[in-house]
Amino acid sequence: MKNFLLLGFISLLFFNLKAQEYKPSDSNLKQRAWFSDARFGLFIHWGPFSIPGSGEWVMNERKLTVHNYTNLKDFFNPIDFDAAAYVRLAKNVGMKYITLITRHHDGFSMWATKYSDFNIMNTPYKKDIVKMIADECHKQGIQLYLYYSLLDWRRDDYPWETGKTGKFSGRTGKSDYTSYLQFMKNQLTELLTNYGEIGGIWFDGHWDQTNPEGAADRSSRIDWKYGEIYSLIHKLQPQCMIGNNHHLTPFAGEDFQMFERDLPGENTSGLSFQEASDKLPLETCETISNSWGYNLGDTSYKSTKKLINMLVKASSLGANLLLNIGPMPSGKIQPEFQNRLAGMGEWLNVYGESIYGTKAGFIKPQSWGSITQKENKLYIHILEAKNASVLLAKFPFKKISKAYLLKDGKPVKYSLKNSSAEIQTNFSNNEIDNVIVLEVVK
Repeated sequence: MKNFLLLGFISLLFFNLKAQEYKPSDSNLKQRAWFSDARFGLFIHWGPFSIPGSGEWVMNERKLTVHNYTNLKDFFNPIDFDAAAYVRLAKNVGMKYITLITRHHDGFSMWATKYSDFNIMNTPYKKDIVKMIADECHKQGIQLYLYYSLLDWRRDDYPWETGKTGKFSGRTGKSDYTSYLQFMKNQLTELLTNYGEIGGIWFDGHWDQTNPEGAADRSSRIDWKYGEIYSLIHKLQPQCMIGNNHHLTPFAGEDFQMFERDLPGENTSGLSFQEASDKLPLETCETISNSWGYNLGDTSYKSTKKLINMLVKASSLGANLLLNIGPMPSGKIQPEFQNRLAGMGEWLNVYGESIYGTKAGFIKPQSWGSITQKENKLYIHILEAKNASVLLAKFPFKKISKAYLLKDGKPVKYSLKNSSAEIQTNFSNNEIDNVIVLEVVK
């Protein structure tokens, strides 16, 4: 036990030393600041896995072998895909960036890669989807982030023997992480060389190699060589941010921290074991239905009101919301997604000031709503007006110079005494979120 503790201490010391070595470039810090202000992005989960209509984990869940799953590439022909329309949709909704799946756990590459035959150019479609999206993002002024899976259910050289998933793919070859690492480096070099400026790389799959959830030790079963991977990315594009969906405290070299299906600091999904960083930009990713990839049987669509509440609460915790769509195999975006996104866009046209460029509120979300802040303004988001007023105890400002509704400037009654502010909330309208602006003096 003593030897184990000593080894753990040495490992922690080494990790801290490595963490101190990474110094983000000025362009990277600038990108982080932009990202923190952006607040709203579009996640796109799409690929041949959309064809069966059972989500992006269909290969693993149906225990499909590599041989049988490969047949899907001969059916993937998204003739209705319109990159300009995708980017325009995101822009019209008020999203500031797009995070596109380039290669998911099934190993299919959505671009003209030289390092795998299982790619978009070997389908009936024969067009580089990453390039089409990248070109439109650059043209329309939307930042592009790229999702890349560390996990691969297809390749023999991936350490599948120690992985928790992909056990039924029929692989028999011996894994070789040195080979797999070089493969990933080659593909990442393509993505960061051939598609213009990239805002960030969004890694996923680390958890495939960790000990079971609930175990005292959630360290990885393999050495991913993140130092080599991250250094390559920062060398190719210094501004490019790195995030890793490992559900743990950020590693050295990472530039933002994400939470899957959770707000920062929460673990309602059972996936988020990490505390929210107070140094890195934050992001929470969520779905409109219950699925990431296209799922015929999933009709549990979140309401526009619930999605707006998620955006507001994420912002009030200083985090972005990366909201997902799973397009159909044809390339169409189902109307249930489009309608809800349009509703969010209409809301942001009125209330965007209370979201973009804001910081976390001085208190965490409450049962009635939450707070975002910008300069001398507090935005009080009344999502559930349960009482005629809300009391803000330990109010950290000396004076409220003005209080009004953001929508129309109508004055709002308030009182401030004994370091507590009471704000009247007896509204007669049916707004999803009654946003009150408090102009304050520090």
